[in-house]
Amino acid sequence: MQTIFYLVQHGEAKSKEEHPERPLTEKGIEESKKVAHHLSEKGVKPDVIIHSGKTRAKQTAEIYAEYLKPEKGVLQGDNLAPLDNPTIWADKLKKEDTSVMLVGHLPHLSKLLSLLLTENPEIEIAKFRYSCCIAISKEKVNFKIKWFFTPEIV
Repeated sequence: MQTIFYLVQHGEAKSKEEHPERPLTEKGIEESKKVAHHLSEKGVKPDVIIHSGKTRAKQTAEIYAEYLKPEKGVLQGDNLAPLDNPTIWADKLKKEDTSVMLVGHLPHLSKLLSLLLTENPEIEIAKFRYSCCIAISKEKVNFKIKWFFTPEIV
């Protein structure tokens, strides 16, 4: 059986100087909507969307949820902050059999992707960018990139 996971980098956020909580910029909101709308048209339907709890990730997760309507909704997760250990989520996803979308930050997402595909978090597999979504398929214990969408290509 194949399980699909989605890794989403939050949308463009305001600087700490502009706003200490770093909410999404108008561009971040629009790009997140653009990618989420494209995914909904492609039939993407994660069971749950989990975000880091930081304002920019929560807002991005909520935008994606508007379009993708995950059955289990949007939840705040632990260990998804920029510098958190990616091994924690790699271990969870290896055991997971439902479709999960993680909305987080760099370098965590990049290291998590690399860990799943190569078992080495330091090898950069893909260049994440704001509002992008990378789908990873899991069959038994093997992970592969299924597709990768950025606002520029949808």
